Amino acid sequence: MSKNLISVVTGGTGFVGSHLVDLLLEKGHEVRCITRKSSSLKWLEGKNVKIFDCGLYNEEALEEVLAGTDYLFHVAGVVKAKTAEDYHNGNVLPAINLMNATRKANPSVKKIVVVSSQTACGPSPGAKAIDEEYTPSPITRYGKSKLEEEKEVRKFMNDLPISIVRAPAVFGDRDTEIFLVLKTFSQGLMTMVGFDRKLVSIIYVKDLVKGIYLAAENDVSAGQTYFISSEEYYDWNRIGDAIAAGMGKKAFRLRIPHPVVYTVAAIAEFFSMFSKKAATFNLEKARDFVQRYWTCDTGKAVRELGFKQDYTLEEGMKSAIDWYRKNKWL
Repeated sequence: MSKNLISVVTGGTGFVGSHLVDLLLEKGHEVRCITRKSSSLKWLEGKNVKIFDCGLYNEEALEEVLAGTDYLFHVAGVVKAKTAEDYHNGNVLPAINLMNATRKANPSVKKIVVVSSQTACGPSPGAKAIDEEYTPSPITRYGKSKLEEEKEVRKFMNDLPISIVRAPAVFGDRDTEIFLVLKTFSQGLMTMVGFDRKLVSIIYVKDLVKGIYLAAENDVSAGQTYFISSEEYYDWNRIGDAIAAGMGKKAFRLRIPHPVVYTVAAIAEFFSMFSKKAATFNLEKARDFVQRYWTCDTGKAVRELGFKQDYTLEEGMKSAIDWYRKNKWL
C-alpha cells in the first residue's frame, strides 16, 4: 500500500480499532473514523484523523463517508448487551448498513475487512484447534450475533471484495477486559477457573492489527475468512508466568470450581436486572470460561497472508504491563 490511500475505520475509539488507526497512520493512510456523538475520543486525540460522528445506522451519511475511499475496516461491535435483539442491533445491522452503503457509494473499494471473533465458532470440541473449515457452533448470544454478522456480510461478497478476520482473546495497551486479570494479579491473586488444564489462543493487539492490515493488503484474501491468532496455545499457568515475569512479582493462584463460577455469574446477572447496563460477568461468560479449549489454527493466515507473530506472549504481556504502569492503571 502506498501513501495517500484513504481508509475508513469503525470502532476507532476502542481498544483494537485505535491500534489499527495507529498502524494505518504509520503506513501513511488518510484515516476517517466513524463514531457516535457519545463516543469518547481519548485514544484519537492529537492524531491526524477525520471524525464523522454519524454512527452506523444512517446509510445516507455512511455513503458520504465511504465515497472515494480505498479501504473499509469494520471493527466496531457490541460485546455486552442485555438481549439477543441488542446484540443483533449492535453487531448485525451496522455491518449490513455499511455493506449497503459501500455497494451504493463505492463499489470499486479495494478491500473491506470485517473483524469478527472466535466466539462466532464457539470453543474447540477437543484438543485439535479449529480452523476456517470448522462448522461454527457458538455458545453465547454474542457469538451467535457475530456469526450472523458474518453470514450477512458474505451475502455481499459477489459484489464487494470482503475479508473476514476472526480474533481470539486479545490483550495489550488500552484494553479494559484482560486488564482486570492483571489488576487482580498486581494485588497478589490470580484466579483460575476449574481444576482441568485449559488451553487458549490469545494474541497481543499489535500482532492482531498487523494481521488485519495484511488481510486488506492481499488480493488473495477477497471472499476469505482468516483466524488471526497466536501460533502457540497457552494454558493459564503459562499466562500467569508471563504476567509474573512482566510485573516482577508473583501472585497466589486460586482455582475456582466450575459450580462456584456459575453461582457468582448468576448473582451478577440477577443484580444487573436492576441496572440499565449489562453485567460484565454473567452466565454466558461463565459458560465461556469453563470450556476446556478455546484454540484456533492461524495456519491459513500464515500461508496466504504471510502473517506471523512479532511478539511472544511474554513480550506482549511485558509491553502491556509497562503501558498500564506508565499510565497509572496499575
